[in-house]
Amino acid sequence: MNVEQSVKSYLEQLSSNSPTPGGGNVSAFCGALAASLGIMVCELTIGKKKYADVEKNMIEYKEKLSVIKEKFLQLANKDNEAFDKVMEAFKMPKETEEQKAKRNAAIQEATLVAAKVPLTVMKNAFELLDLLREVYEKGNKNSASDAGVAVLLANAACQGAYLNVLINAASLENKANSENLINESNNIARESSQKTSDIFEKTKNGILS
Repeated sequence: MNVEQSVKSYLEQLSSNSPTPGGGNVSAFCGALAASLGIMVCELTIGKKKYADVEKNMIEYKEKLSVIKEKFLQLANKDNEAFDKVMEAFKMPKETEEQKAKRNAAIQEATLVAAKVPLTVMKNAFELLDLLREVYEKGNKNSASDAGVAVLLANAACQGAYLNVLINAASLENKANSENLINESNNIARESSQKTSDIFEKTKNGILS
């Protein structure tokens, strides 16, 4: 998402026949939303007498979440740029063998970048889950549902980015690069799902107790 856009403008662009912004951009934006919700829980905890003993922690979490939020917004733009580079490569001339070779090399290079951007989104989303767990456990209990939604959004960011890693990695001719990207993303996606399920159950049970 371009932070200069209104949400309405973003959604209209997202609903259009333009390939960007697409799923990779939305995945990164989910990460930014998750971090923002986490910041909100921190804000609703800081300054409350009941939570004075964890105030220092919440201030630290808020600062870390703010950094992660900005990372996700940057990654959302990088995802658009990476896809555009792939499309530019496909439009290169292919009349001669030399042109074909140059075009194919450009496509492969751009596709590799297009796979690495969502992998970075996955890594940041996975890191975010640990931070959100702390925010939930120490934060204002009246905001437990908000923390839970943040966790789900962080996992959505991770799983959505995972699909974008796979679709780009599958197009790579360098099988070593492809396998490394797929294996690494497989592990992160699996662990993210497990961690999310654990936090979600604790959140749900905590609300009902």
